[in-house]
Amino acid sequence: MSGPYSEPRRERQGSGYPRAMHERDGVDEARLRALLDELAAEFPRFRLVRKDRSFVQRSIARLLALTTLGAQRSYLDRFVTTIGQRVYVPRHWERWPAVDRCLVLRHQRVHLRQFRRFGLAPLALAYLLLPLPLGLAWCRMRLERDAYAESVRAAAERWGFAHVCDAAFRDRILAMFTSGAYGWMWPFPSSLRRWYDALLASLPAADEG
Repeated sequence: MSGPYSEPRRERQGSGYPRAMHERDGVDEARLRALLDELAAEFPRFRLVRKDRSFVQRSIARLLALTTLGAQRSYLDRFVTTIGQRVYVPRHWERWPAVDRCLVLRHQRVHLRQFRRFGLAPLALAYLLLPLPLGLAWCRMRLERDAYAESVRAAAERWGFAHVCDAAFRDRILAMFTSGAYGWMWPFPSSLRRWYDALLASLPAADEG
């Protein structure tokens, strides 16, 4: 169960770094610490593990590069993956801004809860193989759709409703489903756009418009 590091719109521009940005960074760090505490309380065996230190994760990366004909070569460096109660992160995880780590962990918390609900073996079977491992992976799509819905909600909370309405942001989310990043798990952009529009309509700020 993976989610990429998708760098959000940067608030820091030019040579200056306004005091408000320092204060915002402090808020993000506090939120990250609180989220990690919540995860540890909810999942007693929760652990963050570097991918490059895991033989299994390195093997998965090689297998993905092979089966996707090179379309997925960033698994170790840009994707965060949850298996059971372990969350496998890229080696530079600690260098990522706190806000980005918060958003990624919000996504991964959905996967942690999915593993708890369905169990490791059944979920892995459905995610990897049903109905097909590539091109028509309906189970993978549904599981990731729930997690990416949380990603969108988290981004809207952090950067505002207009940010998640932006076409470029939407396209980055939908590309996760239609590209080789997840083995072309659901190459039906029209249905994905309808899902995304319904998700936007469910967000609190949509009622204010």
